[in-house]
Amino acid sequence: MNPLIEGLKKHFGEERLNQIQKIRVGIAGTGGLGSNVANHLVRSGFSHFTLIDFDRIEPSNLNRQFFFADQIGKLKVEALAENLRRINPDLDLELYTERISTANIGQFFQDCDIWVEALDQAAAKKEFVEYALKRKKFVVSASGMAGWGSTDTMLTHHWGAGLVVVGDLSTGISAECPPLSPRIGVAAAKEANVVLRWALGEERSMK
Repeated sequence: MNPLIEGLKKHFGEERLNQIQKIRVGIAGTGGLGSNVANHLVRSGFSHFTLIDFDRIEPSNLNRQFFFADQIGKLKVEALAENLRRINPDLDLELYTERISTANIGQFFQDCDIWVEALDQAAAKKEFVEYALKRKKFVVSASGMAGWGSTDTMLTHHWGAGLVVVGDLSTGISAECPPLSPRIGVAAAKEANVVLRWALGEERSMK
């Protein structure tokens, strides 16, 4: 018996939970956004993930990413897999330790039902979203979540068929606005909520 899944049946009912568990989520980037999105989705019943990130955990990551001090130096995708399996040991995880690019997005994400953009660089974010939309995939992205300003400005923006962008769309990372847990956590939770709504059919009806 899987205690997480048994508990979720009481919240969702068996039919809705089965809907959620059929979905494969692809997450590009497993830092502050990606690791926390995955955490929320596993706790919501999602069981199939494709995780991509080439990076390793550094001390500066611990203030906002779903990792722990004894994991410093490990590959992020492998450490994240360890942490997620502590929540649900029955997960189906495909892990890739490569830098995402237009040359390999299709290879890694072809079997994913919904794509989550959680990358650091603006150019990489743009490439990923454009690639997904051209292939008529539903993609969830984020923009503007740095610093410690009001979280009330961080909205969920529906931009045409297939694209949702979470954030205030303006507050980028800088010396004055460092990446910190509260606002990044809010953005990750909002992204995860969009994925959950999509899995249950609600976001699809809003295209």
